[in-house]
Amino acid sequence: MTYPLEAGGLHDYPMKVGSMLLTMVDPNPGFEKAYNRWYERDHYYAGCMVGPHQMSGSRWVATRSLKDLRWPAGDTAVADPTDAGSYVAIYWIEAGHHAEWEAWGQQTVAWLYSNGRGFAERRHTHTNMFDLLGAANRDPDGVPIDVALDSAYDGIVALWSDARPGHSAASVHAELDADGAYDRLMAGSGIEIISSWQPVSKPATDQPMDLGSPAGGPERLVQLLFLRGDVSAVLDRVRAHTEAVAAAGLADVHLAAPFVRTVVGTDTYVEQLW
Repeated sequence: MTYPLEAGGLHDYPMKVGSMLLTMVDPNPGFEKAYNRWYERDHYYAGCMVGPHQMSGSRWVATRSLKDLRWPAGDTAVADPTDAGSYVAIYWIEAGHHAEWEAWGQQTVAWLYSNGRGFAERRHTHTNMFDLLGAANRDPDGVPIDVALDSAYDGIVALWSDARPGHSAASVHAELDADGAYDRLMAGSGIEIISSWQPVSKPATDQPMDLGSPAGGPERLVQLLFLRGDVSAVLDRVRAHTEAVAAAGLADVHLAAPFVRTVVGTDTYVEQLW
């Protein structure tokens, strides 16, 4: 559930995440190691982390075996084909400062690419920006969403859904939280946080590359589930949750995708993508 800001008598703090950049990408076959090293050792920092009001970042990977667990099969609204997108990088941007960060990002990406700091042998599946709607925790004194990327979670499940007519991403998130659906999903599992996001109202333009599928509109609900332990162990309950959301007439899932955290500084997983 969503706990009060001072749950358990704890004080709240002013550093808050307000928006995120999520970029899901595939290296071209044969360039897996080169891509992993370029992104991790150059672009992760030069293209994102040194930017103003960039709070934190993390990288995640889907091996072939994890891609085979995605659903619904054949839905290409987010990933085309459904198993596209081996790596996901996620960044938190400080609340109230998205415009400043975005202006820096557009200038910086243009400079990097014009100075030979890009990487041509890759394909974006889905790279977009999203505003935070809210987050629910399994535990009363759980990890705040603001520091989740730094908390070394073992895995995430990323969900992209579209609200049914008469609903929006915000209303679906609020209804699921109020109904206890998040509590039921997390109870007794390794899932500690469910965060909900919607596309930013004014997406960036004039990018130097194709960024893949569009973010969607106010109906698009993107959720990141942060968990400890084996990500595959929670997928049955996550699938049951998405089916219940659809049965309630609230939203339909377009992609449910598990990822594990990359092992920073190594080439772990680069030979397991296909």
